[in-house]
Amino acid sequence: MRFLIGAALAAVSLCAQTAQEQSIMRMAGSIQRQILRLPEYGVFDSLRFSIKDGTVTLRGSASRPILKSSAENVTKKVEGVEKVDNQIEVTPLSPMDDGIRLRTYVAIYGHPALARFNPNRGTPLFMSRVSALSGITNDPPPGNHPVRILVKNGNVTLDGVLPTAGDRTIAELQANGVSGVFSVTNNIQVEEAAKMKKPKR
Repeated sequence: MRFLIGAALAAVSLCAQTAQEQSIMRMAGSIQRQILRLPEYGVFDSLRFSIKDGTVTLRGSASRPILKSSAENVTKKVEGVEKVDNQIEVTPLSPMDDGIRLRTYVAIYGHPALARFNPNRGTPLFMSRVSALSGITNDPPPGNHPVRILVKNGNVTLDGVLPTAGDRTIAELQANGVSGVFSVTNNIQVEEAAKMKKPKR
């Protein structure tokens, strides 16, 4: 079974699952909670994982090496996990990508239609003294952001979940308008579409 950190875990009701499936879902829920609580997991990271025969495979993108090791460490401690295969990619840190992260964050979370998703309410960007000195990648804006901004060599990938297709489109348009961006891949999921796909009882 595959899971995206931050997305809904249960696709079918527990009553329709086998005991083994229920055990896997509980394990997945615990892994997800542990990773979401990591202070290193921020708006510029997106992780996912799969579970098979007690082995958890971690994948996704991390903007800092510390997240890769932290995610593995907390996953190992989850009950039922026998082995962790850590395939998380740590993107290379560069001044160019750091600047793109900053500008893309401001473009998306500073847009009037998307500002309501900014956990740092009131301002489009939370800029600490550390961020100003070391770059936004090393000190990202705090809070749980529904749109995650992944940058590698000038290419931007948007991950996460938004309520409507219109929100998704706006986020993509904003990212495309950022200077220095070579390409934008929009992997944002839409809550409306997910609800429509749910089977009727």
